Amino acid sequence: MTQIEERWGIDLRLLGNLERQNSRDRANDLSTTQLDLPLAQQTDETAVVDLAVLNGADNLKQALLLRFLTPLGELTALGHPDYGSRLYELIGELNSEVNRNRAKVFVLQALAAEPRVKSVRSVQVTQSQADRTQIDIHVSLRAIDSDTDLNFVFPFFLERGAGG
Repeated sequence: MTQIEERWGIDLRLLGNLERQNSRDRANDLSTTQLDLPLAQQTDETAVVDLAVLNGADNLKQALLLRFLTPLGELTALGHPDYGSRLYELIGELNSEVNRNRAKVFVLQALAAEPRVKSVRSVQVTQSQADRTQIDIHVSLRAIDSDTDLNFVFPFFLERGAGG
C-alpha cells in the first residue's frame, strides 16, 4: 500500500460516474470490474467480476460527494454526528443568488469537517445552463500529502427527483 493510499484510503466505488453522481440509478450503487482470468476459466453461465475500488484522488472525490449528499447528523447514531452537509435544506428552494450563497456556506462547512482536506482554494456555486433546478458547485482544494489541487464540479438539484 502506498503512502497516499494509507492516508487517503481505498474504498468501494459507489458512484459509477463521479461527474454525474446525482444521476445514479437506485439499487445499482456498487460498481464492478472484470477480472483478468484465462479464457479457460471463464464460462458463459457466470460473469467473472469483482467489486471495483477507488484510491487516491478519486477516493477522496467520492468521499466528498457522499458527504455532500448525506444530511448533516444522519450518522449520529453510528458515532459520526458531524458527518454530512446541510445541502439537503435547499431541496425545494428557488435557484436564487441567496440560496446559491447558502449552498457555498454549506459546502465550506462540510469541507472543513473532512480531515483529508488540507485547504480549500475556492468554492463557486453557479446556476446550471442546462437545468433551472440545478446548481453547479465548483470545488478546488488541496488534500493532505498532495502538491496539486483537486478540482471537481458537483451538480446539485434543488428539486426532488430531478437529474435522473
